[in-house]
This record gives sequence, structure tokens and C-alpha cells, in this order.
Amino acid sequence: MSTTVYLGLGSNIEPAKHIRSAIVALRNAFGPLDISPIYESRAVGFEGDNFLNLVVQLTTHQTLLELIDTLHSIEDQLGRRRNGPKFSARTIDIDILLYGELVCDKPITLPRPEITENAYVLKPLCDLAPDVFHPGTDLTYRELWQRYPKDKQSLWPVSLDL
Repeated sequence: MSTTVYLGLGSNIEPAKHIRSAIVALRNAFGPLDISPIYESRAVGFEGDNFLNLVVQLTTHQTLLELIDTLHSIEDQLGRRRNGPKFSARTIDIDILLYGELVCDKPITLPRPEITENAYVLKPLCDLAPDVFHPGTDLTYRELWQRYPKDKQSLWPVSLDL
């Protein structure tokens, strides 16, 4: 059985290079992808260079644990360091936002809490899946974005050929 998955990607170390490389690796691992527009935003939780962020939709036959392993492998290949502070610069961050309709706390929290907390996750997810309902609620991503306080976090679209 296949599962629809939404991933959040972010980078602030050579972000164009690492976002492109991550997209290539994801296509190699999973086939065709649907890709949101890309947004630039300020670093959250630390002083650092701006991030590029986007959301990718894919379909997989992998279990959640297999998917986590695959994504960690891609991050590692792209120079991701896991021994630094939680909020720090990174070559690439690939987060599972949604794994089908799954709601869980282990091995990771799904849906990912950052969806409703951060504009740089919610806006590209809304662009890609405006009429999808957020698991556990009766709200679509379009409705969540409409309710999001736009003055909370600034983000702006950027053009990047993928």
C-alpha cells in the first residue's frame, strides 16, 4: 500500500545548492515529486543566515521507520551534522510533516507541530495542498493559513530552478 507524504525542506548553508541536491536525491529515491514554491525566511531560534524552505509531496511504499532512515541518509550525504544545537545552521533539513493521515507521538510527532507554528512550513504546505485537511482537525491548510497571524514571521518567495 502506498502512502502520501509531505516533507518540509530547509537550508541556510549554500541553500540553493543543497535544496537542489536534496530534490535530486528525493526524486532518485521516490520518483516524481510535487514541489511547492520556495520561500526565504529569517532563521528561527538563533542568529544566522536566512533559510530557503519548501514542501515536497511524494508517494511511498516505505514504512514510517524506513522513510525516516532514508531521509536521514539523504541528509547525511548532503553534509548534515546532528551533533550541533537544535537551532543552528544546516546544509539540509528534511522533516516529515505528514505521513498519510497518521497521528502519533513516536517515533516522531505527526502531524509535525511546526505546520501550525511556522509560516515557512504552513505557507508552502498550503500552496501545495490547500484543500487537504490537517489530521485531527476539521480545517484545511488554506483555512489554517488564512488564520495564521501574518505578522508573526516574514517570508518571501524566491525563484530557484529545480
